[in-house]
Amino acid sequence: MKRDRRVKIVATLGPASSAPETLEQLFLAGVDVFRINMSHATHDIARQLVFAVRQLAKQHRHPIGILFDLQGPKLRLGEFAGGRVFVSEGATFTFDQDETPGNNERVMLPHPQIFDSIAVGDTLLLDDGKLRMRVKDAANKKILAEVLVGGALASRKGVSLPDTILPIGPLTDKDRGDLECALDLGADWIALSFVQRAEDVLEVKSIVDGLAAIMVKIEKPSAIEDLDAIISAGDGFMVARGDLGVEMPVERVPGLQKHITRKARTAGKPVIVATQMLESMISSPVPTRAEVSDVATAVFDGADAVMLSAESAVGQHPVTTIDMMNRIACEAETDPDYRAFVHATQIMPQATGADAIAGAAHAIAQTVKLAAIVCYTATGSTALRVARERPGLPVIGLTPVEATARRLSLVWGIQTYLTADPKNLSDMVQKAAQIVFDEGWVKSGEGMVITAGVPIGSPGTTNMLRIAYLDKDGIPDGHAGSVAPSAQVPD
Repeated sequence: MKRDRRVKIVATLGPASSAPETLEQLFLAGVDVFRINMSHATHDIARQLVFAVRQLAKQHRHPIGILFDLQGPKLRLGEFAGGRVFVSEGATFTFDQDETPGNNERVMLPHPQIFDSIAVGDTLLLDDGKLRMRVKDAANKKILAEVLVGGALASRKGVSLPDTILPIGPLTDKDRGDLECALDLGADWIALSFVQRAEDVLEVKSIVDGLAAIMVKIEKPSAIEDLDAIISAGDGFMVARGDLGVEMPVERVPGLQKHITRKARTAGKPVIVATQMLESMISSPVPTRAEVSDVATAVFDGADAVMLSAESAVGQHPVTTIDMMNRIACEAETDPDYRAFVHATQIMPQATGADAIAGAAHAIAQTVKLAAIVCYTATGSTALRVARERPGLPVIGLTPVEATARRLSLVWGIQTYLTADPKNLSDMVQKAAQIVFDEGWVKSGEGMVITAGVPIGSPGTTNMLRIAYLDKDGIPDGHAGSVAPSAQVPD
């Protein structure tokens, strides 16, 4: 499965897309990673979906990633008498812990942590931000709030507190059970909701213990405040624009999307742009022009992946939607100004040997007009460093670790193949040459640059570059140079 597209596509599975034949159509249309949303999926459903995706990957001999998205804590109101009330602008509304059904003046808020943490002046957003209130007083387990924006309010609607950091971890009891299920099933990525601070990420990483990579959903103002530490702690990041747009002014979301994307790219960690990318295609066979522009903007910004949610999970046209997203991305990547857009922000290398090797591979490939960069990688870190450079040529990841191949399926520009560790440097070049030639990445007479670690098979030792050219049969023709710890560059 050769794909020339650099940006990856993540599709959420659901009733519209769970049948094995539909899964295959979605994959062939362009999906690189499938998302299982544990807000809706049971463990039995998750098990069936994972089995189907793994069978599909085996059938097509192509790594496919699986992202488990944990629900996270949900803050909700109690019940109203009659199920619904109307709250007037300018009124004072009370939140308390009385289980008596509420009315248009008060309601139960069944979350004691909120009463302990909220302060005068803090904002409460209800029902996805449709109603807005400001705290006037908070004492004796009661919150009195002024209604800034009123409207109809129903039982069990969600509550957001953009100004308040709550003493709540990112995992509920349900999430812990879902996480255990995901790890048992071999999840490649775990998406973490309700992250307020870097400590939330580190807590979950200690539980996961390297069995999966952690995708941090950036959806709360407190996460923006602690973004540098969160970027350092996480393995990847999702710009969750839906929740972010509820808890922050919507006009800030486009700028934050670019800011988070730049931060993640600088750190060499993948970033997904998500939510409402082709929302109208839930029911329509064609997107709006604004949605097309939205997807293209994420591609121009150099995001690693773009994601579909309801469009592929419950939409009427899931395969058509994937095909459309693929077409938009491919068109954006062939735009004459694409390279200028992607490199508008200079990404400075970190002071590590791996970064130096990755930067050198990119520079060498550009200077001598090579056809591909090949990375031998056990953990994926070498390929991540090369992808961070956003080179204008294919990046081929070669790994003996299937889990690494699947995790890299989310990363910009990397096409990954499973192969055994080479026996020596000569075997390393031979294996790389055979794969890139057979898969059509490098043609006869063209060259590639190979990055690897010496001694071979030792994770975290990327310290070597080698240039190799292929003869008419795809065999290295001897016109090759090498840069290795103890080697001289040939004349």
